[in-house]
Amino acid sequence: MGSQCSGGWAEQQALQQLEAQGWRLLDRNWHCRWGELDLVLERQQQLLVVEVKGRRTGHRDRHGLDAFHSAKRRRMARAISCWRAVHPASAEHLLRVKLALVPLMTSRRTIRWIDVERLC
Repeated sequence: MGSQCSGGWAEQQALQQLEAQGWRLLDRNWHCRWGELDLVLERQQQLLVVEVKGRRTGHRDRHGLDAFHSAKRRRMARAISCWRAVHPASAEHLLRVKLALVPLMTSRRTIRWIDVERLC
């Protein structure tokens, strides 16, 4: 697989778009016992946690949407709580969580951003 086919490439595409909107990266691929947070960013007293799913066209899990099932969301919520416990200065920040569906191997490079609250 080439560089445009990896999860790291998909994360970089999402990160570049968010940084262009003024978000500042705090952590990337942060791990705890509950799981991993792909991207953790901040902007104007807001904390943004992004789960990135890179998929090829026609992937059978609706481009990554099905991979973000309820058990994954629960693990992510626990990981966010763990991250915030390690970073107490973030306690006052408004938390936003998004899923970024990044198309791979296609001429269409539009990232689909989904508010996680709508998935629950």
